[in-house]
Amino acid sequence: MGPPLKLFKNQKYQELKQDCMKDGRLFCDPTFLPENDSLFFNRLLPGKVVWKRPQDISDDPHLIVGNISNHQLIQGRLGNKAMISAFSCLAVQESHWTKAIPNHKEQEWDPRKPEKYAGIFRFRFWHFGEWTEVVIDDLLPTINGDLVFSFSTSMNEFWNALLEKAYAKLLGCYEALDGLTITDIIMDFTGTLAEIIDMQKGRYTDLVEEKYKLFGELYKTFTKGGLISCSIESPSQEEQEVETDWGLLKGYTYTMTDIRKLRLGERLVEVFSTEKLYMVRLRNPLGRQEWSGPWSEISEEWQQLTVTDRKNLGLVMSDDGEFWMSLEDFCHNFHKLNVCRNVNNPVFGRKELESVVGCWTVDDDPLMNRSGGCYNNRDTFLQNPQYIFTVPEDGHKVIMSLQQKDLRTYRRMGRPDNYIIGFELFKVEMNRRFRLHHLYIQERAGTSTYIDTRTVFLSKYLKKGNYVLVPTMFQHGRTSEFLLRIFSEVPVQLRELTLDMPKMSCWNLARGYPKVVTQITVHSAEGLEKKYANETVNPYLIIKCGKEEVRSPVQKNTVHAIFDTQAIFYRRTTDIPIIIQVWNSRKFCDQFLGQVTLDADPSDCRDLKSLYLRKKGGPTAKVKQGHISFKVISSDDLTEL
Repeated sequence: MGPPLKLFKNQKYQELKQDCMKDGRLFCDPTFLPENDSLFFNRLLPGKVVWKRPQDISDDPHLIVGNISNHQLIQGRLGNKAMISAFSCLAVQESHWTKAIPNHKEQEWDPRKPEKYAGIFRFRFWHFGEWTEVVIDDLLPTINGDLVFSFSTSMNEFWNALLEKAYAKLLGCYEALDGLTITDIIMDFTGTLAEIIDMQKGRYTDLVEEKYKLFGELYKTFTKGGLISCSIESPSQEEQEVETDWGLLKGYTYTMTDIRKLRLGERLVEVFSTEKLYMVRLRNPLGRQEWSGPWSEISEEWQQLTVTDRKNLGLVMSDDGEFWMSLEDFCHNFHKLNVCRNVNNPVFGRKELESVVGCWTVDDDPLMNRSGGCYNNRDTFLQNPQYIFTVPEDGHKVIMSLQQKDLRTYRRMGRPDNYIIGFELFKVEMNRRFRLHHLYIQERAGTSTYIDTRTVFLSKYLKKGNYVLVPTMFQHGRTSEFLLRIFSEVPVQLRELTLDMPKMSCWNLARGYPKVVTQITVHSAEGLEKKYANETVNPYLIIKCGKEEVRSPVQKNTVHAIFDTQAIFYRRTTDIPIIIQVWNSRKFCDQFLGQVTLDADPSDCRDLKSLYLRKKGGPTAKVKQGHISFKVISSDDLTEL
């Protein structure tokens, strides 16, 4: 069973179609009338707009002619390149376009049964976390008989013009499509999770290891049904559409249509002096201006391959404007990558994508206020919503996406398109259960761009541990909804932090409600005991307070271990000490290396301290080899930390 479907404007396609067929009329959508309000262009249009049905434009209209072919799309006089590029990407993966255009054969014109055509269509979009079905009529805006927005070079094909109209209806009007990025559009068409990669910042031409890591990510994304596009940035408007020395167009978005790692046979190894080729296939949405460099159709490399070689290697091209290039040339020539991962389905039961809808709210009660502004507003910043997630292993890439509620439908009211939004990421205690109140010693692990786009992104390789993500508007005191999504190949268990401190309960009353909160950060353990010169020491920490304990990751083969491990405890009394133990991880039985015992009183110094390790038995036990460095912050105000 698929995800639940929301009906936009509560319009039911089948019922509306049956009513039209019963009455022998063509559908005219009362919620998106063929008039200027549906266009809402507050500038002079280049001619009078006349709304026409496809049968008034072509003698033999079709929704799709043959198969969707992304080299047959034209921008139109009022269209935009981002929309055409998104259509081009959509056409690459059948699983995506058949979702956006459901039951396309059932919606097709059938000249043998004209009575079954009612001039009504339906399309589906992933809109703010929900799949939404939009119903439209087939009246399309034209000027002097030509479609105003996108159209196909097959003049009797209308899928893209109708899909664009449904999208305009969803967003309020055609003008709301202006300013959209290709990632915005692709996400709305497919529900994928986007990541924007700056090729120059990534230094993929300089760092060989990073280049092949990028290829691995792109290959995995593509084979899992993701959509990938790339572009060459132009420094000025004058250089838009200017051709590079190798035949590529600046300012245009190219679609990746294949990616391959090829192992060459003995003959080809001698020809190309390498055993492997890393190749990508791209397509220009205009269907022309192909790459003229290495591996292009006119290149020496391409001519070295026989037709059989190309077929065996899979180096085939099926459409105009399509070409192959090496990974090296790909990284060297393109500036920006849009990588849209297919994250709709869990893999082998594991949940790769976590998502939650939240909101920034304003309340007279400061404790309930959830609109604190950006990190610059230090007094109110932590009043924002807070979400915690856990990275269970080191070295996994985590992609975070924050999307604000779309405001383009309010353009006519003079409201701004989008607020400036962003988010901050903090590495926090391994047992954090309550909201952050002050940023004393939490590590600031990352920050997104702050910008007035609909969606902001951040991707990072994170160490094992807990992280708190704080979504914010740039200014405090404003209200809006947002959608937070986090993708990782290991489950991260995203959840909201709503409580400021432990709840009062019968259990608390019986055992005693906490009076002290203590945060401890163990920086390092150094000079640890090593009985034999060739002995391997793999130290880890256990931090205890009463029956609660926190265990750090194991550090491999070192007697000078850096941990930076944090824990937080809510204690009924300082008579309950905090014990920091150091252990050596071994195959059969772990070895105790020493411990320190702390009262951690609120009056204690909060500076970095260093203590020798001792045997078990309290603060007066016999000293052992090695010492630990740590910070302790205790407070009798449970909301200080």
